[in-house]
Amino acid sequence: MFKKVYDKIKNFIIEEYKYILLYLVLFIVFSWPVNYNIITGGGISNIDSRITINNKYKSKGSFNITYVNELKGNVFNYLLSYIIPDWDRENMNDYKYNNEENYYDILYRSKLELDYANDNAIKTAYTLANKEYKVISKKIYVTGTFKEYKTKLKSGDQILEIDNNKFNTLKQVRKYINSTNNKYVNIKIKRNKKEKIIKSKIYKYKYNKLIGIAIQEVSKYKTNPKVKIKFKDSESGPSAGLITTLEIYNELTKKDITHSLKIAGTGTIESDGKVGEIGGIKYKLLGAEKAKADIFLAPSGKNYKTCIKLKKKRKLKIKIIEVKNIKQAIRELNKIKP
Repeated sequence: MFKKVYDKIKNFIIEEYKYILLYLVLFIVFSWPVNYNIITGGGISNIDSRITINNKYKSKGSFNITYVNELKGNVFNYLLSYIIPDWDRENMNDYKYNNEENYYDILYRSKLELDYANDNAIKTAYTLANKEYKVISKKIYVTGTFKEYKTKLKSGDQILEIDNNKFNTLKQVRKYINSTNNKYVNIKIKRNKKEKIIKSKIYKYKYNKLIGIAIQEVSKYKTNPKVKIKFKDSESGPSAGLITTLEIYNELTKKDITHSLKIAGTGTIESDGKVGEIGGIKYKLLGAEKAKADIFLAPSGKNYKTCIKLKKKRKLKIKIIEVKNIKQAIRELNKIKP
């Protein structure tokens, strides 16, 4: 029995080897990775499951984060992106600070950006709701190094001290670098759970001084009531900042600003409450429309203009609200009459 099967397979290979080799070559070629991600669409997700607040106020509607669907680029889907409408290409070099960075460096930076957005969301929402919060720790991390500058610092390093001085904020670090007259600074870091000191050169750029790195601060808060934010492992980046802030605020206050509506949106949230623009707005709006969201909150500026133009072109039914900062977003939502 085994010999018969073996003989059949052997004869098939001998007779069809040219086609088999052709298919194998085509498979390898089309599967070959390219330095692109392919955006294939967008969607929304209720953020309620990611935020836990003790004794929260319940809402009849929902706040929904928006996202884009991406494929890791290869020759096949890269070529398809030129044929299929609404498939776009993202060059991964646009996300790199230097040529040595890889996918995991970009992902690490994006995770820290999510943490920073959540920090700002907590602080902003608790302030607006007149609830108690207290910073219990602040840490500063290196999130990237720039190819124009030489440094021994690496992405992931935690900055503990600079010239024996401790700093809690990015602003303090930048102020110190700009104020020193030294040509070098000694930076104490923690890398792989070990502490070490790295000597870094100070460079002049226009009217500023810098050491050729990108840094990000991450805070931990003690709040009353207690809040916990937990995003999925696959989620990263700062674009959920606006919706996260609104959801926390809504859970802390008696008045329900969702008005029983499905509200989607996107935008970063800064420490001063300003809402910043993001990428992939087209796919996020189309994803919200497909999910039958009632309202889409879009950052003011180019993002909002793109949404209005797309709404007219595609004849979308969703209501679009331009958002400049968190206070204005809340005012606009309070104006809604269900």
